[in-house]
Amino acid sequence: MLSRVLGTDASEVRVFSRDEEKQDAMRHLFRDDRVRYYIGDVRDRESVLHATRGVTRIFHAAALKQVPSCEFFPMEAIRTNVVGSENVIRASIANGVSSLVCLSTDKAVMPVNAMGMSKALMEKAARAAARELGPDARTTISCVRYGNVMYSRGSVIPLFISQVRSGRPITITEPSMTRFLMPLRDSVSLVLFAFEQARQGDIFIRKAAASTITELADAVRRVMGAPDHPVEVIGWRHGEKLYESLASGREMVESEDMGDYFRLPLDARRLNYAKYFSQGASSVAEEPEYSSHTVERMSPDALEALLLSLDEVQEQRREAGIAP
Repeated sequence: MLSRVLGTDASEVRVFSRDEEKQDAMRHLFRDDRVRYYIGDVRDRESVLHATRGVTRIFHAAALKQVPSCEFFPMEAIRTNVVGSENVIRASIANGVSSLVCLSTDKAVMPVNAMGMSKALMEKAARAAARELGPDARTTISCVRYGNVMYSRGSVIPLFISQVRSGRPITITEPSMTRFLMPLRDSVSLVLFAFEQARQGDIFIRKAAASTITELADAVRRVMGAPDHPVEVIGWRHGEKLYESLASGREMVESEDMGDYFRLPLDARRLNYAKYFSQGASSVAEEPEYSSHTVERMSPDALEALLLSLDEVQEQRREAGIAP
């Protein structure tokens, strides 16, 4: 994300987080005087207010993202993902930020785990603020949803490659489990699209193909030159879902197809009880949900090509001595 932004005419980019070590690594990696680093925590509204003064656009990605850790420490997920997000929302409004894009997740759709529930509440907080502001406000608030980004912190791909290179079996939890496959470049494009296209309270999702975990493991084995590497089924983890959903069937009824993206518009009705009890919406949920079980599945060749397009995978292949 930072690389893409620095490729524009942005005069200043602020990085706000509590992770001093990662900020120092970024400082040495980018070496760009336009980047300013702020130490703070989204749980502290005053530090968020300070960091967002004079800012025009904010991408809010701070969150507890690991499903198992949120299952064991749900109140910590609430403090960061819900209360922290509310702090970012209110600071953005107070400081007249023109566009705030909040990062959500497939797990917020019909959530079954604490991480997804906290992210669903983040979406509710963002959309409540958007509804309160109205379409003509100075600040536009929107959200983007996507599943695990390929080779990100929550991705299984680095784990699978590490297991192959160390000679350990690839471990999968449920062979029929499906997941969307989105490289980082597509997730960054989604955020930038939201900055340009968002109306008050929109949620955007990017269309993506999917595969089963077994198919993904097979593709990793092939690109790492070990097609016969053993695979071990270890069973479900805490809070895991069989598939990822990026939009419910009800949301798809109201969605707008924008080519590579779907826009899920805000229901801007006020708390008018006549509308809720005697004047409800006339449309019904007739569309299937947009999930990794319902979208097109990638072919083995396409999946392998997608993995080979990732710089991190190519680096692992070079370290393993695999010919290009």
